[in-house]
Amino acid sequence: MSTGNIWDSVPPRSNYPLLPGVRSRTVATSRLRQHIYASRTEDGERLLLVHGNASSARFFEELIASLPGYTCVAPDLRGYGASEAKPADAQRGLRDFSDDLEALVEALGWEQFHLLGWSLGGNIVMQYTIDHPERVKTLTLHAAGSPWGYGGSHGAPALPNYDDFAGSGGGLIAPPVVEAYKEHNFTADSPFTPRSALRSLIVKPTFSFTPEREDALVEQMLLMVIGEQFYPGDGQSSPNWPFSGPGVWGANNALSPKYCDLCGLANIAPQPPILWVRGADDLMVSDSAAVDPAALGKLGVIPGWPGEEVCPPQPMLQQLRFVLDHYRAQGGGYEERVLDDCGHSPLLEKPDEFRALFLGFLQAHPLAGFAPTAPEATSAAEPPPTTSPAPAAAPPEQAPAQRRGPLDWFRRRP
Repeated sequence: MSTGNIWDSVPPRSNYPLLPGVRSRTVATSRLRQHIYASRTEDGERLLLVHGNASSARFFEELIASLPGYTCVAPDLRGYGASEAKPADAQRGLRDFSDDLEALVEALGWEQFHLLGWSLGGNIVMQYTIDHPERVKTLTLHAAGSPWGYGGSHGAPALPNYDDFAGSGGGLIAPPVVEAYKEHNFTADSPFTPRSALRSLIVKPTFSFTPEREDALVEQMLLMVIGEQFYPGDGQSSPNWPFSGPGVWGANNALSPKYCDLCGLANIAPQPPILWVRGADDLMVSDSAAVDPAALGKLGVIPGWPGEEVCPPQPMLQQLRFVLDHYRAQGGGYEERVLDDCGHSPLLEKPDEFRALFLGFLQAHPLAGFAPTAPEATSAAEPPPTTSPAPAAAPPEQAPAQRRGPLDWFRRRP
């Protein structure tokens, strides 16, 4: 493991060399030893990339390699990848992760930068932008979650389904999922393994990686620290269906609406421009997500569901759109772009389309003090991005068609 200014071409604990143009090292910040992936460009506009749950910053490797004009840094979050295993206090919401990012940019000497967050990382960068709006030149939400976290809420603005926030938190993750991580199961022999989740939840099931690339990403998923203070986190028993509420440790609990409330994004100043990019067929984040306990109860996968009036599926997209619409009403700007035939990973599944959208957004809002990044020529044979206009407002009764993935990832109780 390299620290200081010594760079690695093979990340710590990995068997797979990095792509040309990408390197890694560990940075000692005031809060933890944080492993980062970075571009080889040191004088470009600065771009910070924040990964999601059950992954690492290596998921950004191809994007970093494709942006040679930018100085990109993608940190492994605490307890993920090759970063130090420090527990996250869920009672602070996502502020441990936000504070880690601030310590990192201080260590790097950055003043202002472009910021992108993916899934859980999208929630983290919303928290960071609330905490440090002056640092964020642009904010990109890539398949980001609801501002009120994951599970246990309804409506926009969100209200908890129960007073104890049952239906959210780390206690809902099924034991076979945890065991697959503990055993470092590298196979797709069951729906509970990381490889199965990568193939059917993180990307649309019709998408496939090259074998070596898939192996490299599964390797990174298996580096996530497992335990009650990490993943899946602890939980509390509840008398309310599905009989588990949030504990106090780890990212899954930090995403409980008991602790996660990012609606303050609507009122920040200054207001960086926001790009929200998502896949039309995202199973992880939608208004009827395949791993939302309430959506699984509605499907009959988790028995005993008390019905729509008590515990409806969480309208994650409507909730995020509600906050962003209020952001716009306060004078901020955002655009929502939906990539067709795409799941939870637009930058992996539709790299050319995503990159065209992303570069256009960054180039429209250049960072002061840096030479302009020249737009790249587009091949005449290259098709235009396959995007759909985002809805102005989703009807409350409208929900995507149900799709089946590894739907047993949540704990069952008769």
